[in-house]
Amino acid sequence: MTAPRTPRTVPPPASAAASGPAPGVPAAPLDLGGRTALVTGAAGGIGRACVLRLAAAGAKVRAVDRDADGLRRLADRAEGLPGALEPVHLDLTDLDAAERAAAGADVLVNNAGLQLVRPVEEFPPEVFHAVLTVMLEAPFRLVRGALPHMYGQGWGRIVNISSVHGLRASAYKSAYVSAKHGLEGLSKVVALEGAAHGVTSNCVNPAYVRTPLVERQIADQAEAHGIPADRVVAEIMLADTAVKRLIEPEEVAEAVAYLCGPQASFVTGASLVMDGGWTAH
Repeated sequence: MTAPRTPRTVPPPASAAASGPAPGVPAAPLDLGGRTALVTGAAGGIGRACVLRLAAAGAKVRAVDRDADGLRRLADRAEGLPGALEPVHLDLTDLDAAERAAAGADVLVNNAGLQLVRPVEEFPPEVFHAVLTVMLEAPFRLVRGALPHMYGQGWGRIVNISSVHGLRASAYKSAYVSAKHGLEGLSKVVALEGAAHGVTSNCVNPAYVRTPLVERQIADQAEAHGIPADRVVAEIMLADTAVKRLIEPEEVAEAVAYLCGPQASFVTGASLVMDGGWTAH
């Protein structure tokens, strides 16, 4: 039997002080040796943190992203970890390719996303379509590609990176909120169908995470609300949270790791909320 790995602490990046201190993230013991994980949106932010966490647990990780340069940088970061990294350069709007890429995966982390902040009457229909394709239809196809292998071996873990916006709405985010609400429903259906086959399906629901996507949202929100960008984080993004800081990507990755571990084998169809108290209001 493989001995459990010693827990380690992942320090927050130096930029964490910009919105207040973040705690170190203690990594629970997790052994994914011999498992294959697939993570979408892998080149940066939450996806990168998930890739590194799962590779640290010994998994062979298929890192899927359309950013080839970002994948090369990620491969450099992953050198020396117990698991192996397989960069997969793929645009998830190629739905057939996405489904094929998921074949044989034991763990699937649907993370890729995009965002545009506009009033409904000004929201470009083609962008709405693209958001739903990448953030809802592609996860469906990836799950569809992964399930036969998971069912065949009687074990699988599907983790969908949803959002607090999968549970409630915000103005000016019609496509993002629609996609995340749909992802929540898809995750629950897969949980019901997969339970008899040893497959769990859950969502992780963070509030605002310190990622390039959120950095771009700050500028969009400033334009939509007509206020300076330096007021957006305090007055809009953190207005409804009790914990007044952004979440670090490593914190989300640790929640993903928990859902992949044996201690979460009875957790399925759930939404693991990481919102600093936002939905407690």
